Amino acid sequence: MAHFDAVLFDLDGTLIDSVDLIVDSYRHVFAVHSIPALSRDEIMAGVGTPLRSVFNTMTSDPDEITAWIATYREYNLAHHDARVHAYDGVVAMIHAIHDAVIPLGLVTSKNHAGAVRGLTLVGIGDAMDVIIGADDVTHPKPHPEPVLAALAALGVSASRAVFIGDSHHDIHAGCAAHVTTVGVTWGPFDRAHLAAARPDHFCDTPAELLQLIGI
Repeated sequence: MAHFDAVLFDLDGTLIDSVDLIVDSYRHVFAVHSIPALSRDEIMAGVGTPLRSVFNTMTSDPDEITAWIATYREYNLAHHDARVHAYDGVVAMIHAIHDAVIPLGLVTSKNHAGAVRGLTLVGIGDAMDVIIGADDVTHPKPHPEPVLAALAALGVSASRAVFIGDSHHDIHAGCAAHVTTVGVTWGPFDRAHLAAARPDHFCDTPAELLQLIGI
């Protein structure tokens, strides 16, 4: 028997491997706009939060932020389909959850359209019952609003839901929403990175996650 009435996932670094593309997209922005470049580690620290939130730490000029976001998205979309793929075992995992008739939701800091593109590319878009992007909420992760919005759309209480992600931003959002949280380590971050956020569980493979869910 499944242990949860809803399963929510992060996208980048959890379901799809887009990390190198994200890093290169930031580097492209830095080069085009003559911005002092961040290191890979500094870029990775912002993965899991919206572009506007990241760029807001670098300038207070809203016109600059808008221009930087446009440059980022132009580069990212131009290279997206050639460089993004699902992590090993993820597509089968999502299909197994879907086939078990457990509601599935996506909670991402990517905009809604970009999230749909990534899901569709790897063949799991039709499995999602709800998608909450950064542009669907007022307060994106690590605020709990996106998680709570997904639960409201699915009609599931927090006590019966689990949120799975690869970064501390995901875990903080899940904890604040009072759902069960799972930190996965098949993406860019290891257990040491996630441990400070105190997820309820760790999973190293999609197969291990299915066991935790009860499938």
